[in-house]
Amino acid sequence: MKILGIETSCDETAVAIVDEQKNILSHVLNSQIELHKKFGGVVPELAARGHIEVLDELILQALKNANLKFENIDGFAATSGPGLIGGVIVGMMAAKTLASVYKKPFLAVNHLEGHALTARLTSDLQFPFLLLLISGGHCQILFARGVGNYEKLGETIDDALGEAFDKVAQMLGLPYPGGPSVEKLALIGDEKRFKFSKPLIDGAKHKDHLCDFSFSGLKTAVRREIEKLVGEDFSHLTTPQKINEKDQADICASFQRVVCEIVLNRLDNVQLLEKGAKKLIIAGGVAANRYIFSALQNWSKKYDIEVIAPPIALCTDNAVMVAWAGVEKMRLGLVDSLEFKPKARWELV
Repeated sequence: MKILGIETSCDETAVAIVDEQKNILSHVLNSQIELHKKFGGVVPELAARGHIEVLDELILQALKNANLKFENIDGFAATSGPGLIGGVIVGMMAAKTLASVYKKPFLAVNHLEGHALTARLTSDLQFPFLLLLISGGHCQILFARGVGNYEKLGETIDDALGEAFDKVAQMLGLPYPGGPSVEKLALIGDEKRFKFSKPLIDGAKHKDHLCDFSFSGLKTAVRREIEKLVGEDFSHLTTPQKINEKDQADICASFQRVVCEIVLNRLDNVQLLEKGAKKLIIAGGVAANRYIFSALQNWSKKYDIEVIAPPIALCTDNAVMVAWAGVEKMRLGLVDSLEFKPKARWELV
């Protein structure tokens, strides 16, 4: 079985072909980072237009790289949500068209499930397992029982973790995307210099949110420290010029440390639920952060849990995860109708 997958949910246009034996036969990707960098974030309309401009070429290139023809593909999968709706429509309609023309199954893939199942492609992972999904648009803890069978244990009540990294980087005048920029500068910073607050953890206990996240207050705390350093109200247009590299590095390191403390605290609370899973999968773009991954590995020792993360290249948005999710669905006969509607929001549970 060979599945062609398409990913266009945000600012990456990608196409991949994966077979049932876990072979990645082809993977081509076009990044829009340079397109959006000057705006400090993704512009949805420009992203959708960018997908349209390159997707056809990427599909043909993926087939060429795999030495395959359309007739050799057993099913066409596409991210059908959640995501920026314009981009989601572009990829989904391409997959539907190919499925219709070549009379092959169409597989609507939940972007979050794509991340969730990637570790089953890259390792011998069996259900059930815990999943920590941390990316630019999502931050959740899930208990995975099977394909399409998830229980949400906690999620962010405001900002996603990747978004928080991007915002902190923007406030400090660091390059987009913010995650890698903050992580790099944090390497030379003093992580104990700034005592940032930990929302939902510090102060009164929030019994209804023991496994939930909140990063909005942390982001505000960072902003206030920047205002103290420059001695005036914050303005991202002028402040970066007034912050030296030492202060920038210390803020990044302190922010990253507090993020880890928040994540580990939430996972400690998950253990109180006694789900019995002995593997924790970390997925999504922020899973590429080595500081966070190292902290999770150290944390796992006290619970005798194995922490698994896909290769860094498969942590960020990619089409391999979409094609593999298509394989997983196809094996179970979970084929979708061509009437399937794109979803800007699509809960995994």
